[in-house]
Amino acid sequence: MSRNNTFDSEQLTDAAYYILLSLLVPRHGYGIMSYIEKLTEGEVVIGPATAYTLIKKLQDNQYIVLADKEDNDRRKTYSITAIGKRIVDKEMERRRTMADHGHQALQSAKEEGYHG
Repeated sequence: MSRNNTFDSEQLTDAAYYILLSLLVPRHGYGIMSYIEKLTEGEVVIGPATAYTLIKKLQDNQYIVLADKEDNDRRKTYSITAIGKRIVDKEMERRRTMADHGHQALQSAKEEGYHG
């Protein structure tokens, strides 16, 4: 599947998934990146270029909105919309199902005697 139609199919890239998770609580751009790194214990690090490109795409698809802009600061605060929440719930279920398939495939391989 091409990256361009990821949002059309409502399947998220890992980075978009983590951004939506981070926005279950309103956050600004740096807060989003920091939260993701903390949540994943440094396993996932999203840089500014990726973050702000995806924030724009998520806004365009109405998954998130600009919630607030602090007057004395350049920081913009974003929050997830009802649509975004539905998408992240759907994505969590999709990823759970994929993990279940992986476990089933491993079990099947063991039952068939493959130990590779």
